[in-house]
Amino acid sequence: MAGVKAGVVVFPGSNCDHDIYNVLKHIMNTDTEFLWHKEHSIGDRNLIILPGGFSFGDYLRCGAAAKFSPVMNEVISFAKKGGVVIGICNGFQVLCETGLLPGVLLRNENLKFVCKTVTLKVENNKSIFTGNYDIKEEINIPVAHGEGNYYCDSNTHMELVGNNQILFRYTENPNGSLDDIAGIQNLHRNVFGMMPHPERASEKILGNTDGYRFFKSVVESIQ
Repeated sequence: MAGVKAGVVVFPGSNCDHDIYNVLKHIMNTDTEFLWHKEHSIGDRNLIILPGGFSFGDYLRCGAAAKFSPVMNEVISFAKKGGVVIGICNGFQVLCETGLLPGVLLRNENLKFVCKTVTLKVENNKSIFTGNYDIKEEINIPVAHGEGNYYCDSNTHMELVGNNQILFRYTENPNGSLDDIAGIQNLHRNVFGMMPHPERASEKILGNTDGYRFFKSVVESIQ
């Protein structure tokens, strides 16, 4: 779509970067390019996506090493100026590590990797990320993670609830996340992170298009 210039950040170990690129480039018809983690500029991009995967092998802690990549200085600056940034799965973990989103992602409560389709409830459809959903609508989106257990302290949780920053909740919690949280936005409403993978539910050939409206919401809000 005209006006949207997306950048998909690629870290060593990213494995959902091409999935995101495919949806943005070939389904949403946006100007999309990859941004290698060692880049010192994001150019004229007005939408930045941090994809899922295992950045730097998750050897230190999920997302902990990725935040030191040179490109993240630009992403953080971009976000603080109001630029739209999305982190999915490992990207959500990176956003929490950088402080662009509050909280942390811990090991799943059952200590097992979870890979299945889950049902999410839309808790806020007055955001640039959820505008094409109905409030309280239930959608089916795949998850694939070992550390998707969202946690924050009680004061932060009260702020998330009070400021309508929780956009998605699990209907049946697969990982033990506090308050069934599946996706949150920052206070300024331009940074969003979620553990489920909407890019894996955006084409009819995949048998599920519930994630398509997530991307549609974002690109329509930017153009």
